[in-house]
Amino acid sequence: MITGDAAEFRAAIPRDAPILGLDLGEKTIGVAISDRRLGIATPLLTIRRRKFTQDATALEAIMAERGAAGLVLGLPLNMDGSEGPRAQSTRAFARNLMARRPVPVILWDERLTTVAAERALLEADASRRRRAEVIDHVAAGLILQGFLDRLAHLAREGEA
Repeated sequence: MITGDAAEFRAAIPRDAPILGLDLGEKTIGVAISDRRLGIATPLLTIRRRKFTQDATALEAIMAERGAAGLVLGLPLNMDGSEGPRAQSTRAFARNLMARRPVPVILWDERLTTVAAERALLEADASRRRRAEVIDHVAAGLILQGFLDRLAHLAREGEA
């Protein structure tokens, strides 16, 4: 299942299972993981991209090791909300991943997450080298946290 609907995604994943957030770049994939209660995102690591099969195998290994039940994949929309070539590439990556291992995937708007990650790292006084090493998985953490915040909001609306 590939969706853009947070409630549909939440219904498709089991309780008490973490999810991964991905910032898919041309050269790297930033990876973050949630806690089991789906409240907090933690940047995890950055995968240097190779071929799709190797990238997918690496992600599947992380999912198995961490018990992750779904993926939040950052969708790089243009500022006007339209989709360009990178968004189409992200959708293709999600479809190809689903063909290998059916797992719930939500495509989540990632506009300005890399900018926000860069700002946070600058405020933390991280060196240029350190920023380059961690920017992708910090961005993945911001993507995932944005989604987790949406889930919390949906839960509060459901309680009202």
